[in-house]
Amino acid sequence: MKRLTNIKKILIIDFGSQFTQLIARRVREFGVFSEIISHTDISNLNHSDLFGVIFSGGPLNVYQNKEIKLNKIIFSLGCPILGICFGHQLISKHYGGKVKSSKIREFGLAKIKKVKNSRLINNFFNKNNSNNVWMSHADHVTKIPKGFKKIASTKDSKYTIIENSKLKRFGVQFHPEVTHTKKGKILLKNFIFNICKAKKNWSSKHQKNTLIQNIKKQVGKEKIICALSGGVDSSVVAQLLNKSVGKQLKCIFVNTGLLRMNEEKQVINTFKKKLKINLIYVNAEKQFLSKLKNISDPEKKRKIIGNLFIKIFEKYAKKIKRVKYLAQGTLYPDLIESKSVTGSKSSKIKSHHNVGGLPKKMKLKLVEPLKLLFKDEVRKLGTELNLSKQIISRHPFPGPGLAIRMPGIITKEKIKILKMADFYFINELKNQNLYNKIWQAYAALLPVKTVGVMGDNRTYEYICLLRAITSTDGMTADYFNFSKNFMQNVSNKIINNIKGINRVVYDVTSKPPSTIELE
Repeated sequence: MKRLTNIKKILIIDFGSQFTQLIARRVREFGVFSEIISHTDISNLNHSDLFGVIFSGGPLNVYQNKEIKLNKIIFSLGCPILGICFGHQLISKHYGGKVKSSKIREFGLAKIKKVKNSRLINNFFNKNNSNNVWMSHADHVTKIPKGFKKIASTKDSKYTIIENSKLKRFGVQFHPEVTHTKKGKILLKNFIFNICKAKKNWSSKHQKNTLIQNIKKQVGKEKIICALSGGVDSSVVAQLLNKSVGKQLKCIFVNTGLLRMNEEKQVINTFKKKLKINLIYVNAEKQFLSKLKNISDPEKKRKIIGNLFIKIFEKYAKKIKRVKYLAQGTLYPDLIESKSVTGSKSSKIKSHHNVGGLPKKMKLKLVEPLKLLFKDEVRKLGTELNLSKQIISRHPFPGPGLAIRMPGIITKEKIKILKMADFYFINELKNQNLYNKIWQAYAALLPVKTVGVMGDNRTYEYICLLRAITSTDGMTADYFNFSKNFMQNVSNKIINNIKGINRVVYDVTSKPPSTIELE
């Protein structure tokens, strides 16, 4: 097992859950370092390195012995273990319990009832000894092992929380890491501090110092290039590299034509003029629009944009002599939605053009300083790096840009319409002091036209979809509940000022089941 750092940690064993990274994020929120490894990659573990261990959920069945390659040494280390969902079932099976397929599967919210007290559930339940938790499982524990106690149940899961206090083994059938579980953070906090006795050892200041030292050590005196988009991630990477290696850094900014309104001007002004970073600007609008002509499939769009971006980036990178390193702003959520970062079985949701996109022929070594961080950790890091609030508070923006906020065929006209719609929406959020209360907001242009009436004349124009969500990490999200007056005001501004839109709708779907972006 490759060590990420020598800091004492909560170790998370990944069994392929889409929420594994979210568990890591929750641990770090409490100021404790967490590290994720695959269940197939457990070796050289040392009790002194660990505060405790968490088993993630996953798509497997506990009796799929050929698929589960968990080294049993993990159970002999003596440190506390918490199993979540599949992890809960795995602990039960290991110690002699039984797990079976459920006649009634539990997906979504379920009411849980307390049966016995436990350090794990301090302040977790309400006055009626109940709570709402998020379930996602088809199997359940039907018999708990000898020495274990039932702590809580649901109607359809008798052993929803179990424990063996002597062995320090705990299992929960639900997902405390997702925001849908009320007081889920409290349960995790109890495990981390009350049971594992963990000490705080993780902060944005610590991250900054560690990352700067790591970059200096990795890059040395060699040149490094960075693809700069002006988004939070690439901005933090650029400034981190600037603080680490200074003039050895060369940034390349490729304007795909799919950026937000006036974004290219903002990037040039911030990084080239204010921060004095060596920036190469490439206007490639025509090239991208030409390649995307008549393409409607979302994955094809992503691949075309990613491949063309790499091609153009490579062209201008070659003009910089004696470069050995390439920096990218890859984050944890990017990795988990593209593939499991640990090699465990998990579903691929969508591809990311900044994940694994480095052509071998470039013969450059990859530097990804943010790949173990979540978005809010990156923002905190940006503050430590003295980036402006305007930069670090910007809402997330996807690598393929407006292309994936425009389902169907992309045209120059539709890009212009969408840029204006997005501008009016975001600008109104800022005017009403709502922008910083929202994790991400954007306008999308649907490939559907509807009939309208404007000035007694019939119109036949596009539908504009607005999306605004609240989140802490981007892994789960809920829609922002705007007032009726705000929505009417935004709708009127968009329709009255933009020729091509005659209807505005608002997306109220959470993540899951949807994703944040449309494509």
